[in-house]
Amino acid sequence: MRFASHRDIARALERALRRAEIPVAFSAGFSPHPKVSYTGAAPTGVASEAEYLELTLAEARDPERVRTGLDEAMPHGIDVVEVLEARGPGLADRLQASEWSVELAGVDPETAAAASRAYLAADGVEVERMTKKGRRRFDTRPAVVRLDVGSGPDGRAPGEDHTTYAILRMVVRHVTPAVRPDDVLNGLRLVADLAPPSSPLMTRLAQGPLDETTGAIADPLTPDRPAAHTTVGTGSEDDRAHDRRVGAPRPPAPVAGARP
Repeated sequence: MRFASHRDIARALERALRRAEIPVAFSAGFSPHPKVSYTGAAPTGVASEAEYLELTLAEARDPERVRTGLDEAMPHGIDVVEVLEARGPGLADRLQASEWSVELAGVDPETAAAASRAYLAADGVEVERMTKKGRRRFDTRPAVVRLDVGSGPDGRAPGEDHTTYAILRMVVRHVTPAVRPDDVLNGLRLVADLAPPSSPLMTRLAQGPLDETTGAIADPLTPDRPAAHTTVGTGSEDDRAHDRRVGAPRPPAPVAGARP
């Protein structure tokens, strides 16, 4: 599933909405589309445990009923972990940064740690990437809030006796242009000649509000949780089209829109 594109996931969700008979609202005009909004979708080839989306429904539904119906209708490997009624501002304002885990098989943890220190010490680390508008050069360093290195037992890959590996844990701000984990890896190659012998395994662990002091990422769904509201109004007839937010921070399994 990590190799499913964002468009593949969006199509799977639309089919699941129909199978689960969830009354999603549609846009007006000659070509109506379901009102589904994605924020910060993970790149193709990347797994994720923290993807979020917003649904607008044409009529009220119990959030848990929506979650159960969607989860049962989604393909194997994509789990809908949590659905909440939207009570706060939009998700785009809350998803300020992502935490990533990048497994580097064949890379010694000490070598990776030295490369990370060199990267963090640099004033700027410019890389190039092909975009829709052609090849673009941009500085990745300001977006990287934290970059740590770990390893498995004895620095060996799970289930392998002779292959060492390192695990990078990074927190990256959501900026424009977007800085992805592979951009940071390209930066490590430029500043410290760190070149993994095999393709890295990248997983998004969390998205949410960023604490600039500690580099920690908070739960973006906190404003929507019932505990955050002491009173709940009845709302007007115009409020029958409810927003639903799907997702959960760092769940034990991927959520709708994830690339497990």
